[in-house]
Amino acid sequence: MDSLIQAVTNPLVILAIGLVTVIGMIIVLRVNAFIALITAAMLVSLLSPGELPEKISRVAGAFGSTATGIGIVIALAAVIGKCLMDSGAADRIVRSFLKVLGEKRAPTALMGSGFVLSMPVFFDTVFYLLVPLARSLWRKTRKNYILYITAIATGGAITHTLVPPTPGPLVMANFLDVPIGLMILVGIMIGLPTALIGLLVCRVMNHLMDLPMRPYSGQSEPEPLADDRLPGLWISLAPVLLPVILISVNTVTETIADAQHAKLLEEGDVLDWPVFSKKLGTAGTDEETEPVRRVMELLPADLRQAISDAAGPGTFSPELCDRVKAATSDLARQENFCTDRAFLGIALPKEAQNLLDRGMRKLPKPETTRFKRVYRQKAFDGVATSAPAKDLLDRGMAKLQEEKIERFNWLMLEAAFPGQVKQTNSRTAADVAAIFGNANLALLLSAAIAMLVLVRQRGLTLKQLAKTTETALMSGGVIILITAAGGAFGKMLQVSGVKDPIENLAATEGGDVGLIMLCLGFGVAALMKVAQGSGTVSMITTSAIFGAMGVSSSMLGFNVVYLATAIGAGSLCGSWMNDSGFWIFSRMGGLTETEALKTWTILLAILGCVAFGFTLLATYVLPLYEASAASML
Repeated sequence: MDSLIQAVTNPLVILAIGLVTVIGMIIVLRVNAFIALITAAMLVSLLSPGELPEKISRVAGAFGSTATGIGIVIALAAVIGKCLMDSGAADRIVRSFLKVLGEKRAPTALMGSGFVLSMPVFFDTVFYLLVPLARSLWRKTRKNYILYITAIATGGAITHTLVPPTPGPLVMANFLDVPIGLMILVGIMIGLPTALIGLLVCRVMNHLMDLPMRPYSGQSEPEPLADDRLPGLWISLAPVLLPVILISVNTVTETIADAQHAKLLEEGDVLDWPVFSKKLGTAGTDEETEPVRRVMELLPADLRQAISDAAGPGTFSPELCDRVKAATSDLARQENFCTDRAFLGIALPKEAQNLLDRGMRKLPKPETTRFKRVYRQKAFDGVATSAPAKDLLDRGMAKLQEEKIERFNWLMLEAAFPGQVKQTNSRTAADVAAIFGNANLALLLSAAIAMLVLVRQRGLTLKQLAKTTETALMSGGVIILITAAGGAFGKMLQVSGVKDPIENLAATEGGDVGLIMLCLGFGVAALMKVAQGSGTVSMITTSAIFGAMGVSSSMLGFNVVYLATAIGAGSLCGSWMNDSGFWIFSRMGGLTETEALKTWTILLAILGCVAFGFTLLATYVLPLYEASAASML
């Protein structure tokens, strides 16, 4: 009996039970994905270690924390997509593409339109919008119908699986702790060449299957709106481009500010050199605080003596200033610098809390719940007084990248030296960009613009606008529920301890752990797609599993964003009759099931493999991780 209990509570067995539960409930019992995922989460939690009364309540806590991270963004993206469609802004974008590229390049225009519109708009909606244009083009040219509809599918499917704020990529970024801006930039970087190659595949398919357009049975073709009833191009593009630009600027400015960890402390970063030097010079007396003493004791002996000698007159020579700047910069790079007891009682700035949160997020929740209650107080006082709390703090910091550790240290130095040390100009710019580049605010501004365009173009009353918004939110609500349930499932797998055996398994296999993880991510996502049909559910479930493993850039040897793109690529493979996209493509395109299998299914499988290939290439050419980049030189 004991051996049976031990086998059932093995993390890998728990993982298998969770996956079988999800897939079995969706395929065999035809249960909604939300019910399947939340049931699997509760089952995994019951089998995992922990106090019995907490085993169900922690599922609800994980559900809520996931919804906190992505709920607002998904809801606003749904509103943006609905307003773009109803106002005619999406139609304007498509017509502009066609006008610029011309009829001869209509496939490229349709692919580009699908590529852009599928960022904030669900794929199904984009296909509904663009298919009438493909049918209209066939009436004019009497050729290339398969090329037109597969071009739409190519552009729409790629960004639907790689670029936020589409729910799938957004959730992957959240579960794998990837900045949304980085996910957007890398998703476009991988997706654009994949879409271009996909367009060539579409041309080959069109050559092999030059099918005519078939009329809809018993349905009239929708009449397009007159051109003067559509909004202008730039105002139509604004709801799509604004969040992408704001979030990307935030990512770029933060990257530039973080890159300063490789630079020395600059002259302007010390606001008052006389006071700063006097503090350091008197660090051995009772007049100064422990952090000042901590700084001095870690400096080289000869530099400490030089500072003490200069403390009397209260001035530093330029040479001594340079030495202090270099030595202080080296201190800020030390992982345990501000976790030392010397910093007890120093107020913990909000940004430092956020940074520490990112590291602590990788640790099992039962270990961190009590600790977070302590460190979220206004000071460090009490955090390092007990060995377990100090150990957790050290482990949380160890999960951060080098530049984040240094940023944390600088924040604590600013708090310990008020009025003497201040952040750099680039960091100030990054903080401003972080406000407007926050995905929640960026999408809210975008939604406001989209709603204003809708009101202006269609003359809606406030009541009508509210009804339209409510319809959009209802569709987004389902995605939020599924996503949050997937997050709860992933968190419970994390509690089960699945990370350690997976890491050991990867290590015993030998070779490149990063490559193994990419292949696993691609394969698991493809398997999930074949099994239950939904690409979004496939991305949610797979990224939840890998998030539970605590996969990080340091483990992979390249940025973890590439694991997200590999999972997204895998979710394209294996689309067949259990996928709603398959039926939308075949019914709206006027194709038989066999023709859809020969076009849609094969096309998406090729796109997934090509995207995975570009992901592998990018990990070597542009790893976006210092450790792996340095090893290549």
